[in-house]
Amino acid sequence: MPADATTPTGAQPGRQTDQVTGGDPGDAGLEQVERRSALRTIRKVAPYLWPEDKPWVKRRVVIALAMLALAKIVTVATPFVYKAAVDVLAGDADGSPAWMLALGAVGLTVAYGIARLGTVGFQQLRDAVFARVAQRALRQLALETFRHIHALSLRYHITRKTGGLSRIIERGVKGVEFLLRFLLFSVGPLILELLLTGIILAVVFDISYLLVLAVTIALYIVFTFKVTEWRVKIRREMNKQDTDANQKAIDSLLNFETVKYFGAERREAERYDGAMAGYEDAAIRTSLSLAFLNFGQSLIITTGLVIVMVMAALGVADGSLTVGDFVMVNAYMIQITMPLNFLGTVYREIRQSLVDMGEMFDLLEQPAEVADKPGARELAVSGGEVVFEDVRFAYDSERAILKGISFRVEPGETVALVGSSGAGKSTIGRLLFRFYDVTGGAIRIDGQDLRDVTQDSLHDAIGVVPQDTVLFNDTIRYNIAYGRPDASEAEVTAAARAAKIHDFILGLPQGYDTVVGERGLKLSGGEKQRVGIARTLLKDPPILLLDEATSALDTETERGIQSELRMMGQGRSVITIAHRLSTIVDSDRILVLEAGEVVESGTHVALLAKGGRYASLWARQMAGDDLD
Repeated sequence: MPADATTPTGAQPGRQTDQVTGGDPGDAGLEQVERRSALRTIRKVAPYLWPEDKPWVKRRVVIALAMLALAKIVTVATPFVYKAAVDVLAGDADGSPAWMLALGAVGLTVAYGIARLGTVGFQQLRDAVFARVAQRALRQLALETFRHIHALSLRYHITRKTGGLSRIIERGVKGVEFLLRFLLFSVGPLILELLLTGIILAVVFDISYLLVLAVTIALYIVFTFKVTEWRVKIRREMNKQDTDANQKAIDSLLNFETVKYFGAERREAERYDGAMAGYEDAAIRTSLSLAFLNFGQSLIITTGLVIVMVMAALGVADGSLTVGDFVMVNAYMIQITMPLNFLGTVYREIRQSLVDMGEMFDLLEQPAEVADKPGARELAVSGGEVVFEDVRFAYDSERAILKGISFRVEPGETVALVGSSGAGKSTIGRLLFRFYDVTGGAIRIDGQDLRDVTQDSLHDAIGVVPQDTVLFNDTIRYNIAYGRPDASEAEVTAAARAAKIHDFILGLPQGYDTVVGERGLKLSGGEKQRVGIARTLLKDPPILLLDEATSALDTETERGIQSELRMMGQGRSVITIAHRLSTIVDSDRILVLEAGEVVESGTHVALLAKGGRYASLWARQMAGDDLD
C-alpha cells in the first residue's frame, strides 16, 4: 500500500479499514485452529517461492528483494534532501554537504521529487518482478488442491458440503496471496524501515529520539495486537454467519425445483435472513471495535509524534537544530506512521491467512481412502471377465451392506442385478468402479485384483450410464464428447444417433452448441439420460455398467435404446442394475439380491419357473403395469 511517506500534512494516524476477507476457522473448532502451526503453513508455501528446479523463480525473488531494499534506502534518504531544501530556503544551510548547496533550493526540490518518484518506481518494479512468481505459486497450489480433491474418495465428497469445500479452496488460495503481499511486502519492509529510521535518529540527532520512537512503536504494537486478538473472535463469528448464509444460499439455489415444488420460497428466505441477521449483529460489533482500535492507535501515535516534535522544537529554539532538522524529524515520524496505520489490518490478515491456508493444507493432507498402491500396473483387459469373490462391504462398520457376494460375469455376458431398494445393487456398481475398496473378499477383472491396478486404467475400461445423469454447464457437444475428448464431429454425431437424441438436438436453435445449463437443468430427465448414454457409447469401453440407464425414458424410446445398448453390449461384459424388470428379461443371467446376499440366480424364464423371489417381484410389477 503506497503511502505518502514524507508529506507532513494529510496523515491520519491509526486509521484502518475492516472487511471480510477470511473465513471462520471451520468445523475443527477454535481450540484446534489455535493449535495449528503457522510455521507448518509457511514451510509448505516456501517451496513454491523457492523451487529447486526453477532457477528463474529464484532470480526473480532475489531481484524483487533487492528492489525492496533499494526502495527503503531511497525512502529513508529522502528526508535528508527535504531538510536540505528547507535549510537553503531558511538561510541555515551551513552544515549541509557541498553538493546539496550547489543544487540550490530549486535543485533540491527537484531532487526531492525524484527521490520520491524513485521510491515508488522501485516498489512498482519489485511488484512487477515478483508478480510472475506469486501467480505461479497461486496457480500451482490451486491446481494441487483441485487434483487432490478429485483424488479423495466418494465417501469424503458425500459427507462434505460443496459450498463449504469451495470456500476452503477459495480462502486458502487467497490466503497465500495475502501472505505474500503483507508478509513479504508490508511487514518485512516496515521492519527494515523502522530499523533504518531508528539508526538515523540515534546517529543524526540523539538517543532520546530513538527511545521515544521505540516506546511509541512498542505501545502501538502491543495495543494493536491485543485489541486485534479480541476483534478476531468477533470476526470469527461474523465469518461463521457469512459461511452459513452462503451455504444456505447455494443449497437453496441448487435445489431450486424442490423449493418451488413445496412452495418454500418464504421458508428459504427466512433461513437465509436468519443467518444474515447473525452476520449483521457480529458485523456491527466488529465496526465498533474497529473504531476503538483506530482511536487508540491514533492516540498513541499522535502522542509519540508530539513528544518528538516538541523535542525537535526545543532543539531549534536553543540553536542545536535547524528548521530543516525539525522538518526532517517530522518527515521521519510521518513516514513510519503511514505503514503503522495498517499494522492491525496486516496482522489480522496474516493471522487469518495462516488459518485459511492451514485449512487448505489440512485438506491436502486428508488421505485418499482409495489410492493406487506403489507399483500399481495398468489394467490389461483381454476378455472382460468380472469376478466378485466373497465380497463384503460396509459403509459403516456397524451395518454390513454386502455379506459375501460371489458371482462371475463371463466375457461378452450380460448379467442383471435386481432386488428391492437397499439390497446392495448400487453398492456393487460403486465397488466395481472402485469408489470404495472392499472390506472383505476381492473383485477381479481378467484375473487382476482391482486393488493392484491403477484407478485411471480401471476407469478407462468401464463405461457407466448412471440413473441420475448430471451434465456440465456447457454445450451438448461438449457433454457427449466428454466420453472421448479427441472424438471427431462424425463420431459425436454417430453416438447421438445411437442414443436416439440426434434429431432432438438438430431441432434446437443452437443444435449441438446448445448450452444445457447447470447440471443439465435445461434438458428433461430423458434428454439428459440420452446424452449420458451417448457419451458412454462414444467412450466405447470393454465393460459396461448400466445403472437404470433408461429409467427416465418413455417406453418407445426405451425400447429403441435398449436395442442399441444390446448391440453395444455384444462382445462386452455388461452389468445392468435394474428396478424395472422388463428391461432385463433378455439378460444372460439375472442375480436377485436381498439384504446384501444373492438369493437367486438364473435366466428370466428359469427364475419365473422357480416361483421364488424374482417371480414375486415380476408379478408385483406386472400387476402395477395392469393398474396403470
